[in-house]
Amino acid sequence: MEQEPPVKPFKMDESQKFLEPATEPLVVRPVQEEEPEPVKEQPAEPTIAGRHLKHVDDLKSFPQFKEGERSSMLYKHLTEEVWNNLHDKKDSLGISFKQCILSGCQNTDSGIGVYAATPNSYEAFSELFTPIIEGYHKIKINDGHSSNMDHTQLNCPPFCEEDAAMIKSTRIRVGRNLAAFPLGPGISREQRNEVERLVTSALSTFTGDLKGTYYSLGSMTAAQQQQLIDDHFLFKEGDRFLEACGLNRNWPEGRGIFHNDAKTFLTWVNEEDQLRIISMQQGADIGAVFSRLARAAAEIEKIAEFAHNKNLGYITSCPTNLGTALRASVHIHLPYLGQSKAEFQKIADSFHVQIRGAHGEHTETDDHIYDISNKRRLGRSEKDLVQDMYDGVKAMIKKEKELRPKQAAPVA
Repeated sequence: MEQEPPVKPFKMDESQKFLEPATEPLVVRPVQEEEPEPVKEQPAEPTIAGRHLKHVDDLKSFPQFKEGERSSMLYKHLTEEVWNNLHDKKDSLGISFKQCILSGCQNTDSGIGVYAATPNSYEAFSELFTPIIEGYHKIKINDGHSSNMDHTQLNCPPFCEEDAAMIKSTRIRVGRNLAAFPLGPGISREQRNEVERLVTSALSTFTGDLKGTYYSLGSMTAAQQQQLIDDHFLFKEGDRFLEACGLNRNWPEGRGIFHNDAKTFLTWVNEEDQLRIISMQQGADIGAVFSRLARAAAEIEKIAEFAHNKNLGYITSCPTNLGTALRASVHIHLPYLGQSKAEFQKIADSFHVQIRGAHGEHTETDDHIYDISNKRRLGRSEKDLVQDMYDGVKAMIKKEKELRPKQAAPVA
């Protein structure tokens, strides 16, 4: 049997020295981790303005308005730069910029499209509000605003009997908000109820021709409600524009109506503005109507101070009412001037008044009874605006008599 050759001892040559056990301790070096690539921000989905926007959280990016829905002042002045600067900002009471623009983004047929939620909103979000205010009122904010409710300075002697017969009724109102509270879109339930308590305590002090009764919308009887409807005194829950900006919350709690015994003076509490103070009566006595309004406003402010600013005047939630928040109007019968539209409008423009149908804004009239009211709000005092209306009406009556056929008797 053949034998296997003996196994030779193993000798390591130089090329195999890597098989030797290490004579020095093994040093383990940490593995260098690669820096992760930064996550790229995905562009936000475009926010398309429209009725589907129900909450401020729906305004995720710069709002874009479709063709045919670009007529509001919000659309005109809300640029991407303004959005980038303000979209995550809040005013001094914690109300967001988005809350102020939600109504106009939801309701693309808005004329203005913004509402201030607190007096400070106008300052905190001035990059948007200031051009809207100046564009609407046609004045510069820094020009300042002066208020004057002194009815004794009004130059409005009584109309003669023939002229007075043309004027069916006179109505002057102002909007006011209380300095100690946010405006309607930003007010809390408790604060709104406190506004009602303060205002009704002031109204309860009225005496003489202002003395009357307050009716709370939440607790009035069916009979009281019907009477207020019959008197055309009852205000309703706000429209979709006011709903979107937060003015309808907790309806009808904290709201109500006061009227004097003669039904020539009204105060609406916590409607669009916290106070809508209204003086009215049949006939042409503009001086008496303004006097009653001025006395009542002064009495209320003894207990509840109004929000006021040297540049913006009396502060309101809608920028269009800033300044005086006053509308002075008459319903007047002008059958001949009403047929001469160009002449009618020329007089209106000369005295800074506007012409409407007597049955409300945007209405036409077949009976030639027109609503004539002041056009300006900011930059002129309350007394000046009532004077505008008086002077404009006087000029219209003069032209009506000139246009009347010589043989024709005045039309009742």
